[in-house]
Parts: sequence; structure tokens; C-alpha cells
Amino acid sequence: MSLEGKKLVLGITGSIAAYKAADLTRRLVKAGAEVQPVMTAAAARFIPPLTIATLAGREVLTELFPEAGEAQTAWTKHVDLGLWADGVVIAPATAQTLAKLAGGFCDSMLTAVVLSARCPVLVAPAMDHDMWGHPATQRNVRQLRADGVEVVTPAHGELASGLVGDGRLPEPEELVRRIDEWLGSPRLGTEVETPDRSLAGRHVLVTAGPTREAIDPVRFLSNGSTGTMGFALAAAAARRGARVTLLAGPVRLDTPPGVERVDIVSADDLLEAALAHADADLVIAAAAVSDYAPAAPSDRKLKKGEGDLTLALRRTPDVLATLGERKRDGQTLVGFALETHDGETHARNKLERKNLDWIALNVQGEAGAGMGSATNRVTLIGRDGARVEIPTASKAAVADAILDAVA
Repeated sequence: MSLEGKKLVLGITGSIAAYKAADLTRRLVKAGAEVQPVMTAAAARFIPPLTIATLAGREVLTELFPEAGEAQTAWTKHVDLGLWADGVVIAPATAQTLAKLAGGFCDSMLTAVVLSARCPVLVAPAMDHDMWGHPATQRNVRQLRADGVEVVTPAHGELASGLVGDGRLPEPEELVRRIDEWLGSPRLGTEVETPDRSLAGRHVLVTAGPTREAIDPVRFLSNGSTGTMGFALAAAAARRGARVTLLAGPVRLDTPPGVERVDIVSADDLLEAALAHADADLVIAAAAVSDYAPAAPSDRKLKKGEGDLTLALRRTPDVLATLGERKRDGQTLVGFALETHDGETHARNKLERKNLDWIALNVQGEAGAGMGSATNRVTLIGRDGARVEIPTASKAAVADAILDAVA
């Protein structure tokens, strides 16, 4: 990592996610950074300053003005820190803090440090889903980004309110990686790899996960897709500078940083969302869409009877074929084919029928590949006759290899 010797001000504000600040502090120090913690009064209600001070090896600053017994010039600490720091990180950052920073308010040690800082500033928001999505919060985020502040997109998952949605503080390990990428500078005597920005300025649409087709209010037809491959593709595209829209079926995965997530449930939902974003430059359809759905789902729970239950099924909309029919000039459309036998024959047929540019073939049941596996092995087949073998690797590595070939 490039955090060795870096001087960081770590701001902690009054979110339940403040408990993660202890692990974040520990990891930053372990990475070689000097960490000066600054906490708001509300943050101290969630985690004791003594815990953070012990992990950082530095006194936690909270008050802007000198306390009794301190030198009267102590009120200029915010100026000193603004000159000392190589970066200011605020994690978690509440909606209140984002509003204050966007408006230039200066009523605490933390906000004073930010206004005094001559170094980059990164904020990692954490709040409830509806608070994050509120127009006022999004307006403040846009203003901060326009001011040059790095804003880490919150993760998707279970929230303290009991709801599920966007608003979670990313895990400390992920935050350290983001801080390292953001603040990282070349080490003396080392060759630095230029970041891959091959998708900068492009819009990438990715579909991921299963769909669920309701039988009744408590039962559904679905499949075993975890969404991992699609989420890895979305994350890889975002790292390459793309504006990424991720249409996600019902999965328990955090939203990759910098990705706009749209949650869907059924194949009908997916088609509607896909058509709303069908102008994307690159479309990667990794979702496992149910081919059939109950023709007449019950609005009440079906009770168990004496005999068997027969379901009439209807064909769901073919999302990929619809996108293929509407494909515009200059657009690249990539599909997936999960097969159990005669894989390449079926994949090539699907490539032609659905007007795709590429199809990624993987085989269910093959060791280290398919649904539910942490790894994957893919054969990429191009409309122009190209054939790319991607050996078994983590789904993140496979995602990068796919983008290398198709983007």
C-alpha cells in the first residue's frame, strides 16, 4: 500500500456506523499511516473517544475552542491540522455533516479542519436508505463532488432501521483500499502502473442475480444465481471510469463503489428497467432470468390440499432478445449462457438468435464454475468469430478479463 508515512485526519461523526471507525483506525495505522482522530460530539455517543485514541495513538480532538487549562492559542489547531494532513477522511459521514460541508458551515473542530485543509478530502456517507436518497442529500453530494471532495457511494444491505437498501458504510477493509487508491502516490524508485480508464465517459449497463416469479405472496419460482459475477462486472467497469447502472435481482450483496443500483424482482421488472437504460454504450446481461412464471399467481397463500398442485406457467419476456432487437449502432451487447451440455452449440445459437456481439459461456456443474461458485471459467465467443478462453479464476479476475476482451 502507499499509505506508509501518510498523515491522515480521520473524522468520525454521529452515525451508528461509527463503531466501524475503530477497525478502520486500526487498519490505517497498520498500513503505516499516522492517524489524527477528530470526533463530533454526536459520534462520542456511539463509540468512546478513548477507544479511538488508544488505536490511533493520538488524543482525539472534539472541541474547536480551548478547554480549561489549555493554551489560548489552542483554538488554531484546526489550521495546524489543515497544513499537517496529507488527506482528510470522514467515515462515517452523516447527512448532517454532508449538509454542513456542502454549505461551508464551520461549527466544530471537524468542519473547521475541512475548511482549513489544503489537502484532498474524502467522505464515506452512512445513513438510512431514504435519507441517502433524499433530494437534499443528493444535492449536497453533487455540490461536494463539484468542490473536489471524493464521495464514496454507500453500500447496499441491512440498515440499523431494519430496512434493506443503500446507506451502509462500506467495510473497513474496503475503505482502506479506497483511501489507498485515492491518496496513493508513487513510491520513490518504483514504477507506477497507470490506472485503466478505458471506459471513462461510457455508460455501462449490467444485469445481475436471479429473478423471482410469484406463485403466491410467500412462494416463488427462481434459481440459484448469487449475482456475484454481475456485481464483479459492475465493479470492474466502475474502476475503469464508466458510469455504471446495475440492475440487481434479489441478492445479498453490497453495491460496488461508484455504481448506481436499481433493484428488481421479476423478469417483467427487469425488462422495464433494462429498457429505461437501453441507451448504454455497453450492455452486459449476466442476470439469470426465469424463463417461466405462474400464469395466474394467487393473491392469497395457497393452502396445502390432499393431492398434487398443478401450476400453469407463462413464458416470461425475453429481456436479452428485446435488447438485441433494439440495439443501436455503436452499442455492444454481451450475453451469458449457462449450459449443462452441448455448451458451445447452444451458446453460438443464442449469440445469433438474440443479435449479440459476444456471449460468455460457462458450464454448470464444472468444478470452480457456474452459479454459487466463488470462481468461474468462461469461454467468450464473438459474433466476428473470435474465441477467448478465460481460465478458472476469481469472479473479479474473470470480470476484468471479459472487459479486456469486449470493451
